[in-house]
Amino acid sequence: MNKHKKKQDLDLIQSSDTPTCDTHLVHLENVRSSQAQILPTDKAQQMAEIFGVLADTNRIRLLSALASSELCVCDLAALTKMSESAVCHQLRLLKAMRLVSYRREGRNVYYSLADSHVINLYRSLVENLN
Repeated sequence: MNKHKKKQDLDLIQSSDTPTCDTHLVHLENVRSSQAQILPTDKAQQMAEIFGVLADTNRIRLLSALASSELCVCDLAALTKMSESAVCHQLRLLKAMRLVSYRREGRNVYYSLADSHVINLYRSLVENLN
């Protein structure tokens, strides 16, 4: 994203009519009851990194292909109209975040979504788009 676009986005956020409290009173009971629910910084950082990896159209398209079946790099390249090299690069990032896994069968390597949590996350996001 270029600097001009970032500035436009920041201006939009700052100029929005987000309601705020008229008085600055901290409700200690609410803060105490919510304290256990807030993520520690290290876990929030891990989640931000995963969401950062997911913030790419090509990686989301790869996940969408893998949501229905296990596929090899050649199949994924054909489906997404990307080069095999580009697919491998994206899969490496998804694998590093433990979003996809693979198995080797002879000379072929087949990729799939890592587990049911990733599948559920993907399906939940797709359902919320409608």
